[in-house]
Amino acid sequence: MKKFFKKSGEIAAVILLLFLCWSAAFFITPWILELFSIHNLSFYMKQIIDSFLGFFLFGLIMYGISRIGFVQAQQTVFFRPMIDAMKNMARGNFNIDLSPYKKEIKNRRHPFYEILNSINHMAKELGEMEQMRQEFISNVSHEIQSPLTSISGFAHALKNKNLSNEERRQYLEIIEVESMRLSKLSDNLLKLTSLESEHPPFEPKTYHLDQQLRRVILSIEPQWRNKNLEMDVSLDKMTIIADEDLMNQVWINLIHNSIKFTPNNGKITVNLIKKDTDRIAVIIKDTGIGMTKEVQMHIFERFYKADPSRSRSSGGSGLGLAIVKKIIEMHKGEILVESLPNEGTEIKVILPIDFI
Repeated sequence: MKKFFKKSGEIAAVILLLFLCWSAAFFITPWILELFSIHNLSFYMKQIIDSFLGFFLFGLIMYGISRIGFVQAQQTVFFRPMIDAMKNMARGNFNIDLSPYKKEIKNRRHPFYEILNSINHMAKELGEMEQMRQEFISNVSHEIQSPLTSISGFAHALKNKNLSNEERRQYLEIIEVESMRLSKLSDNLLKLTSLESEHPPFEPKTYHLDQQLRRVILSIEPQWRNKNLEMDVSLDKMTIIADEDLMNQVWINLIHNSIKFTPNNGKITVNLIKKDTDRIAVIIKDTGIGMTKEVQMHIFERFYKADPSRSRSSGGSGLGLAIVKKIIEMHKGEILVESLPNEGTEIKVILPIDFI
């Protein structure tokens, strides 16, 4: 019954359209004849012109309707996969590829082509962010679980009344070290989160960079003296505008790493020079164990450890260099690494004298 009414409605619409077209033609024909100064036409010829004009108007309107329907159908073909892609992304599924639909658009400047490109790019970026988030959670869980397992195990072992005083002292030292490691991990996570927030703590001021580096080197003197390391320090007098507290973390971290990975009786060189008129360079070079090209590609990633066992024994969390890179980027600077296995490492930090 519904189909009958639908068909009847369509037929009625066509008849109504024909009536309107012929009515319009009846009024338009005299105007056209007057426009072209055509007179003395027979009634029969006027009827033919009316009919021709009516059919022409009817055909023109039907063509327009069909084109609108075609465009709408074509838009539906493109809108449907876009809508489905958006729904998938809302559900957390970023494995989306709309490239096959792009082949159907010949004009690359067409808005649909750009929209498909944008959705593909957005899905890829969100997918990478989701993967990073999962890796971050996995790494944090692993870093927390490891010291907690040690603390729990040795705390349980301390319940044994037959332990000697020496064993108890060793177990307590391990618990203390692992607790400090947990505390450092928590502190670094908070620092990194703070630096990556929308409004990170940032208080630039003018200060003497050479004096800051000298203070840092003196503050960690016990570390390099214990390994009998030679410290070759050459610092040109230099004033910069930067956040002194944040840059302090950079120098402590970088010099501490050089000390940690340089064997006893090695050498560490710290130079501060003016690179050009508006930039300075701090170069920290050591005669340590060095790094492969593969390691150099990843050292600024969160939780990356070239040697997990070494990092664990020294209390490293794999966040230090990620924090360093973030701070340097905040100052519109760059950090470069040159290293070869067993030949040492050179870290070069380039900073603008005044980045504001």
